[in-house]
Amino acid sequence: MTKAQEIAADLRDQIARGALTPGDPLPSESKMMAEYGYSRETIRAGVRVLVDEGLVVTGQGQGKYVREDYPPVVWNWSTLESRSRHENSAEGKTAGDQWASAVAQEGKAPRQEITVSIVVPPKHVRDSLALPDGGLAVARKRIRYVDNRPYALADSYFPQELVAGTLLMEPRDVSAPGGVLASVGLIQAKYKDEIAVRMPTKQEAELLALPAATPVAEHTRTGYDADGKPLRCMVTILPGDRHKILYEVDTD
Repeated sequence: MTKAQEIAADLRDQIARGALTPGDPLPSESKMMAEYGYSRETIRAGVRVLVDEGLVVTGQGQGKYVREDYPPVVWNWSTLESRSRHENSAEGKTAGDQWASAVAQEGKAPRQEITVSIVVPPKHVRDSLALPDGGLAVARKRIRYVDNRPYALADSYFPQELVAGTLLMEPRDVSAPGGVLASVGLIQAKYKDEIAVRMPTKQEAELLALPAATPVAEHTRTGYDADGKPLRCMVTILPGDRHKILYEVDTD
């Protein structure tokens, strides 16, 4: 091992066995120079290895800290947006936004920041919604927080002519018995899910406060009516360090 790799290996071992716990600051550069007997530049190179691995993050100023753990949120995509859950919401068993209800049921506090705009959607969304070139969509963009920590981005797109004048145009949490789309006669009869795993864009990393080396899952769900007409396309960005995706599939 190089000297930098030696430093990284020792710090990595301290993190693994709990001598340094999530949120703890690393020893100062001066202290590590005295402990390891290496130059400041070598110390920085060793710590940089752990930053690149995502084990260490940079705090305010020049401080370096052990990366904090995020309690994982389980997304059961088999039932999260099922019609039965929406029907239960009318009976008081769940309330409002189905994601928020699922988070609250785990004993956590959900919160969303919502913006609404009319946009020319990205190409893959346009294709999913079968929109013509230049076709417009209503975009409901949400930053989703759990216990005031950013956990996910969820952007829902609707063909403009379908939802103009509905609650979906309002930049706030909205709900209706059976779901907002269903309340205006647009029944989603089936979904198609696509999942890609990649590194985040610069904007995604900033919005979600992602440390280095944090991959994300991009989950795209398109909802169709009984005739196969697309009604909605939702693109959710899920950081890999704070989510678990669950599916339950019948064998029939």
